[in-house]
Amino acid sequence: MSAGLKRDVLELVRPDLRGFGGYKSARTEDISGDVWLNANESAWANPADASASVRRYPDPQPAALRTALAGLYGCAESELLIGRGSDEAIDLLVRALCVAGQDAIVATPPVFGMYAVSARLQDARLISVPLIDGDAGFAPDIDGIAAAVLEQRAKLVFLCSPANPTGRAIPLEQIEALLTRLEGRALVVVDEAYGEFSAVDSALTLRSRFPELAVLRTLSKAHALAAARIGVVIAEPRLVAVLRACQAPYPIPTPCAELAVAGLSTAALATTQQRVATVLSERARLQAALSVLPGVRRVYASDANFLLVRFVDAERAFRALLAAGVVVRDQRAAPQLDDALRITIGTPEQNARVLAALNAQAVAA
Repeated sequence: MSAGLKRDVLELVRPDLRGFGGYKSARTEDISGDVWLNANESAWANPADASASVRRYPDPQPAALRTALAGLYGCAESELLIGRGSDEAIDLLVRALCVAGQDAIVATPPVFGMYAVSARLQDARLISVPLIDGDAGFAPDIDGIAAAVLEQRAKLVFLCSPANPTGRAIPLEQIEALLTRLEGRALVVVDEAYGEFSAVDSALTLRSRFPELAVLRTLSKAHALAAARIGVVIAEPRLVAVLRACQAPYPIPTPCAELAVAGLSTAALATTQQRVATVLSERARLQAALSVLPGVRRVYASDANFLLVRFVDAERAFRALLAAGVVVRDQRAAPQLDDALRITIGTPEQNARVLAALNAQAVAA
């Protein structure tokens, strides 16, 4: 723990939830038997359930998946909570720490919208500290974030790294500096949904020194399991226990857990690594090609699996891509991005279609 940290991480939790036990489901009881009549489940499998396993409620935190994820991220199982993607973790953190109508969170727009949505649902104030658009791309205002927390007593800071939709990762020393300056007065949450595509070290390397740090990871992006909805929050074990008490009784469906375990096998991880390498190569190629297209104002450097691109006429570019059957994310409603589109890195063939469509509309213009 840093010498400046004086507060127990549980002091950041809502007072009424510090001893909250949550709902105790039938699957949380440590009992054994061969005739299970304690959860009012069907005695027969559904005719479509070939495995005959879906009639049973799932393990709330599937043991095999928990072990696999702890190994993947290099943390203790007690530090890890599995949820329905990073979205659920964000919602749980806001609900567990913020007293409705009283507490606040800090977010850094333009950024992933779920931080603001979760704050609104909990009636927590949203304090915006905008990213700064500089020569190297968008970057967080670390001084502004620290000042907002200290002056307005925010409970949570959400840092997206690599940032969505702007693409850049936050250098580890900046995250460390922020944690040190806040002296445990707020929980700093680093959302690393795109971490596999970045050369910047994970904030997980700071966890042992800063109890007021939580890190979000997901299998939705690099691991290609978006529909399985598997995400984790990695944090101080006592905070993880509070979040589990606030979570729904059975968050992880058995088929999703089984698929995720298979998707984290040695062979599957090797394939994932190869595909990440392809994304990195294609990211560089697409960035270079887009940068010289007529009508493109700027292509931002990215540490993620997408590129943020500014256009002279973003509407024309968006429509040209749609006409070619290519769907990209329109960012023009986001702060500071009224001329921007976000383009995910696809296969080489898909990326070629992006370039062909934009080239065609440039020639037509």
